[in-house]
Amino acid sequence: MNPKRILVVGAGHVGLYAALRLSKKLSSREAEVIVVDPQPHMTYQPFLPEASAGNISPRHAVVPLRRELRKCKVVAGTVTRIDHDRRTAVVQPISGPTREIQYDHVVVAPGSVSRTLPIPGLHENGIGFKTIGEAIFLRNHVLDRLDVAAATTDPEVRSRALTFVFVGGGYAGIEALAEMEDMARDALRYYPELKPEDMRWVLVEATQRVLPEVDRDMGAYTVQELLKRNMDIRLDTRLESCVDGVAKLSDGSVFPSDTIVWTAGVKPSPMLDATDFPRDERRRVTCLPTLQIVDGDRVVEGAWSAGDCAAVPDLTKEPGNFCSPSAQHAVRQAARMADNIVNVIRGREPVNYKHKHAGSVASLGLHKGVAQVYGVKMTGWPAWFMHRTYHMSRIPSFNRKVRVVVDWSLAFFLKREVVALGQLHDPREEFAEASAPPVGARV
Repeated sequence: MNPKRILVVGAGHVGLYAALRLSKKLSSREAEVIVVDPQPHMTYQPFLPEASAGNISPRHAVVPLRRELRKCKVVAGTVTRIDHDRRTAVVQPISGPTREIQYDHVVVAPGSVSRTLPIPGLHENGIGFKTIGEAIFLRNHVLDRLDVAAATTDPEVRSRALTFVFVGGGYAGIEALAEMEDMARDALRYYPELKPEDMRWVLVEATQRVLPEVDRDMGAYTVQELLKRNMDIRLDTRLESCVDGVAKLSDGSVFPSDTIVWTAGVKPSPMLDATDFPRDERRRVTCLPTLQIVDGDRVVEGAWSAGDCAAVPDLTKEPGNFCSPSAQHAVRQAARMADNIVNVIRGREPVNYKHKHAGSVASLGLHKGVAQVYGVKMTGWPAWFMHRTYHMSRIPSFNRKVRVVVDWSLAFFLKREVVALGQLHDPREEFAEASAPPVGARV
């Protein structure tokens, strides 16, 4: 029997879990699994706020692909084109010429990217919050701004440095805002020059509520908790410009800020534009409940998709509804999709994916949280504990679970690290200055 070749495009939640399950359920005589991703790791995004706040090590929020996918072939590169009619993908490795990979089945799971708007100055001054690199950068940047504010005698420079703007009131924005404020407030014990009231934390949300995934009363509770911490919450407000770091809001407010974090939603990866797969009006790959890609009424044989980039019908709701772009759905879709690929290879029928959204949990800083799970609502310490327990159980690999628990355990006895490692972002600067010829010297 000739083994089938399964190509997995992307190693996020869907790609990693699907590849891992396929490699366990299929023997080497049945299938060869190839995973293509430009990064050597999968980022567990729910832990980005905690990694940014210093509650866990950034390395422990990522899962090494080669360690977990030992039965798979991992290709470090980017898929630049998929021609499904020829069952061929063009891959650009991180170095060297492009190569073509033939396949029998393809799992299209490149995930999503930040959904930005054509706002003047956003490209030059904004920072997203979807990758571990962005999380590390934000942490170092916020701590660096505290150093700037403590060192200056100029009130305008201090005010600008201590103004932090977060755009987007979903889970990513709320957790990032709350965790970073919590970290910065904790760090101020080492800055006698600064007071907590010197900092200004601004949340800009275009709708009239935050955390749309939970009931309105839970969103209102979250707003009240943030207001108690003297945060500036702007609902029904849009960022209209941030040229030169000057934030201009739709309510007429204008103020300078060195920190503008964009967390206003996601969109499917632009990599999908280089494929011949059908898309919906939101540019998602159209799928059946079986996770098979569908073109109108025709099933695209050998093509599968799930996660943020896929429009998967939600069978627990009325027709026309689709599964939300959440890790909760992505992990379960990956398992169902892998099982369906195994079914097809072994001559069985695929099974529909059906999962009722269990709820949501969010951290609002150390010992603070909000949760709504199976209709049960919790706030404060119980919600924070549930948030940690749930995500610790979901992060892949026993290795990472242990490391995360150790980080949390040490935090009970040791103070939080609040040192900025800004040189990580430009490590050659000092060497370049040292090796530059003296001013006026002949070269």
